[in-house]
Amino acid sequence: MTLTRRTINTLLAGAPLAAAVPAVWAQSRRDSVVLGMTLEPAPGLDPTSASAAAIGEIVHYNILEGLTKVEMDGAVTPLLAESWGHTPDGKTYTFRLRKGIKFSDGSDFDASTVKFSFDRAKAPGSTNKARKAVFDNISSVVVHDPHTVILVLNNAEAMLPFRLGENTAVILHPKTAAQAATKPVGTGPYVLESWNKGSSITLTRWDGHRDAAKVRLRRVTIRFINDPAAQVAALLAGDIDGIPRFGPLQALKQFQGDRRFTVEVGSTAGKGILAINNRRKPFDDVRVRRAITHAIDRQAFIDGAQEGLGRPIGSHFAPTDLGYLDLTKVTPHDPEKARALLREAGVTLPLNVTLTLPPPQYARKGGEIVAAQLAKVGINAKIENVEWAQWLAGPFKGNFDLTIINHAEPLDYATAYADPNYYFGYDSAKFRGLVATLAATSDQREKARLWRDIQRLLADDAVNAFLWNPAQVAVFKRGLRGLWNSSPIFANDMAAVSWAPPATQP
Repeated sequence: MTLTRRTINTLLAGAPLAAAVPAVWAQSRRDSVVLGMTLEPAPGLDPTSASAAAIGEIVHYNILEGLTKVEMDGAVTPLLAESWGHTPDGKTYTFRLRKGIKFSDGSDFDASTVKFSFDRAKAPGSTNKARKAVFDNISSVVVHDPHTVILVLNNAEAMLPFRLGENTAVILHPKTAAQAATKPVGTGPYVLESWNKGSSITLTRWDGHRDAAKVRLRRVTIRFINDPAAQVAALLAGDIDGIPRFGPLQALKQFQGDRRFTVEVGSTAGKGILAINNRRKPFDDVRVRRAITHAIDRQAFIDGAQEGLGRPIGSHFAPTDLGYLDLTKVTPHDPEKARALLREAGVTLPLNVTLTLPPPQYARKGGEIVAAQLAKVGINAKIENVEWAQWLAGPFKGNFDLTIINHAEPLDYATAYADPNYYFGYDSAKFRGLVATLAATSDQREKARLWRDIQRLLADDAVNAFLWNPAQVAVFKRGLRGLWNSSPIFANDMAAVSWAPPATQP
């Protein structure tokens, strides 16, 4: 049977496709896969120069690799480093590197390339802003021999192996680093074949990779589909094989009841927030920010915008983070308290504000819920829908009143709140002092106490309205194996993905 579009449409109109041609369908796609993603990477494909999670979803572990790897369950395992250890004071880490590794352009990977990448990340004027604190803490990078690199830290950091498994710590070669945004060259199992802006990215297997024989997929295409209805249609029509982070949750039951598909629900390290511009009046008054938070019913947001999937949060920590505290009771849903705080702050009602929403459905659908809840306390939020590039050029540069966004990176409190120039402009010497003290201590009990203090301060200052920790929902064709169903970091490890042999597919 030839799988033309006409044949597929005919089958969809009648018997389920999987029942009609399971073997043919699987056999035709056993060495390739087409996935859907909501957002296109912006502004490029270099995770060391921009913070968009979509960049890591494309390149991390596929094209670019780091010394360590964060697995789907959050465990840290060797990658470019085969082993590591640290001194008793936790201030010196020694990494022993794998031998015989090359970049896809034929260049050698060794300790000198690690030194180049890390020195570049911590240099003045570095574009690696997302993990600035991590690299600022590296006092020196020492090449002991071609396969041994030593990191000397200013302060002990027990989380360093995890941090070096994030996409901000990928290793770039000096000869190709400048072109990583458009032509990334790495040590990973795939190379960039093409990028059709606004449409898709295609990766092809690099047969020179050290583990090429274990990589089952020869070609990986990722299509950018930000319209929820279009995501559903693409899956049903067979145009794509799956969406690792499925957006239109209102359609979830449809796929759960369709034997052609597998639906998996897992966890993320995300912190979904209603970001508040702390620089602008009247949001520079903590009473106004607390009023905004009291106006919002977190569970109603989760039920309405996320089909009940996710957990309420009260600070910028996820339940998967070390030291997590449930602080939702600090600012519970209390519209009367919100109105009282606005009166106390001398705010003239109605207060007219702009709520800027990027493309993800959690923002677009959730924004309507938030606007309706704010209206009940006298805050009129005019909704402004923008594309991702507009969001990066506007709210992310500090030009906004309110916006809804999911901070996907784990334990990113220092990046987001210790820098007064960050987009929502929180400026607290007390907070910066807590972060500095945390960085300087190696005592785990003291670290745990400081993590609790950091969370409490963010909740008390109501820097943002902390809403929910998103679940991860993956929807994909039966027979596709190895996709991550949880995201301790945002990545798609395509070397682990394969199609089950037709005879074993359900």
